[in-house]
Amino acid sequence: MNSRPAGASARRPQDWFGQPRGLTVLFLTETWTQFSFFGMRTLLVYYMTKQLMITQERSSLIYGGYAAAVYLTPIFGGVIADRLIGKRNAVIIGALLMAFGHFMMAFEGLFFFALAAIAIGNGFFLPSLSSQINSLYSQGDPRLASAYNVYYVGINLGAFLAPFVCGTLGEVFGWHWGFTAAGAGMLIGLFTYLAGLRYLPTETRQPKALRTKAAGEDHRRRFLLLFGIMAVVIVFRGAYEQEGNTIALWADVGVDRHVTSQWSVPLTWFQALNPLLIFILTPLFVGYWTRLAKQGREPSSVRKMVVGAVIVGLSYVLIAVVSAFADAAHTRSSWIWLTIFFIAMTAGELFILPVGLGLFGRLAPPGFEATAIATWFFAGFAGNLLAGGLGTLWSTLSQPVFFAIVAATALVAAALLTVFLSAGKKAEQALATGVLDPTEPQGLARANCDPSPAP
Repeated sequence: MNSRPAGASARRPQDWFGQPRGLTVLFLTETWTQFSFFGMRTLLVYYMTKQLMITQERSSLIYGGYAAAVYLTPIFGGVIADRLIGKRNAVIIGALLMAFGHFMMAFEGLFFFALAAIAIGNGFFLPSLSSQINSLYSQGDPRLASAYNVYYVGINLGAFLAPFVCGTLGEVFGWHWGFTAAGAGMLIGLFTYLAGLRYLPTETRQPKALRTKAAGEDHRRRFLLLFGIMAVVIVFRGAYEQEGNTIALWADVGVDRHVTSQWSVPLTWFQALNPLLIFILTPLFVGYWTRLAKQGREPSSVRKMVVGAVIVGLSYVLIAVVSAFADAAHTRSSWIWLTIFFIAMTAGELFILPVGLGLFGRLAPPGFEATAIATWFFAGFAGNLLAGGLGTLWSTLSQPVFFAIVAATALVAAALLTVFLSAGKKAEQALATGVLDPTEPQGLARANCDPSPAP
């Protein structure tokens, strides 16, 4: 049993970078997984249109269906992990399926089987890996809130590196080399996870005797709160997901990318700005929130999310105004404004997406951790559908009006999130005091979840 007092945050000898070793294991596993996932995705549309000779319209439909499946399958994978096979087994099964799918991509006849294998494997893997973060920390450990921000950097590190490695191999040396590199990255992620299992807490099932009526009512309250927040995040993602859709179109047709008369910034470079800025801004935000936490003034997670949605909304207000001035002058907007947009957008993202992931992980009822995380990712599925619907307005509206509508969508999400400020704050305060879960009496919480390494 973990004998460290609740809320203790002193650095232990086996900590790495001031966090439990298990977080580094999960971080690196996620980094290699995202390297694999985004490496394949970088090549997907080009592979369909250039190698398989699939039409652009059908390629877009296939890509959209695959992207939707990637966010939908975690719902089923999370439930299976929680109730049947356990999170560790789900991670291993999911990693093997995804690696197998990436290797199958090298064979044209197995294309659709490969996509199915990756989507199903992701369903097992995605919620089961990140839902293990919570159990690395003692009850009340103040480091837990920032742990999800650290983990979020791992996601974006893999996404940042993938196009340069897998994309270059696939485009220059052949598609099968790019897909093989993606599959190899997935295997490295799996080996990293297996090698680090001794630093992860052993999974334990909640004793049936403790599953009381009060516990069931508490679980329902928590899930109602999480479902409500998830519904609002769907609205937010309708605006946020324009980053890779209509923002990319605006960069192509509405932005002057010339730095000198002889050279202009490549379109794809702007897409690399987001993960790069996440590396730069995350330590600043985490440090700031840590200082506030020590002073007892750190905002609640829902309040941070409100701020994030407002910042994202204002970033779209900025480009709505900029594009309006450009239209009036019959010219294109400077690439500097697009860069400023990405800085503001990324700042808002860090206030809401990793914070929301952490909130769902920490408020998940015992035994439903992967299910709660899967609920969070379901917002990505529905949000992408909403974003696609909003994106259809791009060709029928002027750029300023379109971006104003997107800005309004993000600001509406911010307003709706304020409804959950009180409930979210009370839930987090109760969690910090250790009385949120009636199934965990004093002295029982976190039993058998010591993050110290096995001998």
